[in-house]
Amino acid sequence: MSSANRAGKAYLFGIGLLIFLAGGVFFALMGRSYERGREMAHWPMAEAFIMLSEVEERQIGPEVAPDYRFKVLFGYEVEGKPLTSSLWALRGSPWSSAPERAEAIVARYPVGAKVICRYDPQQPQTAVLKTETEAVGYAIWFPGIFVVGGLGIMLRVVFGGRRSRAAG
Repeated sequence: MSSANRAGKAYLFGIGLLIFLAGGVFFALMGRSYERGREMAHWPMAEAFIMLSEVEERQIGPEVAPDYRFKVLFGYEVEGKPLTSSLWALRGSPWSSAPERAEAIVARYPVGAKVICRYDPQQPQTAVLKTETEAVGYAIWFPGIFVVGGLGIMLRVVFGGRRSRAAG
């Protein structure tokens, strides 16, 4: 086998490996997100009382436009013990350059409103108003294509691709 042929196979194997790894990372992240959503769907519910609901603003520098997000504080009770949480979702509220997004959530959760929250049964002090979605499970096949494709390229380089001189 010539060195050019070996270099070409190494290149193809490397491309296959990169595709496999990229797909694997996204497959794992999406799988973790799906599992978290599935788990949160089974968290116990509690009645919550909105104590603070406002738009929070931050500005990183004088030349940078401000960002906005929903800021909340709600109280709830677990087994007779009063608790509070400031988590709208498990990862908090996302920052956005559009204040309307945060204002829409404030309108949905006004101060004094009674709402339903879900809390982690292992850590009852962790409660959210918005649970993670399981919808990512419907799209997990997409990075799976890259995993299978990258693996296919690597296997073809290692085990296949041997053509006779007459055929090629």
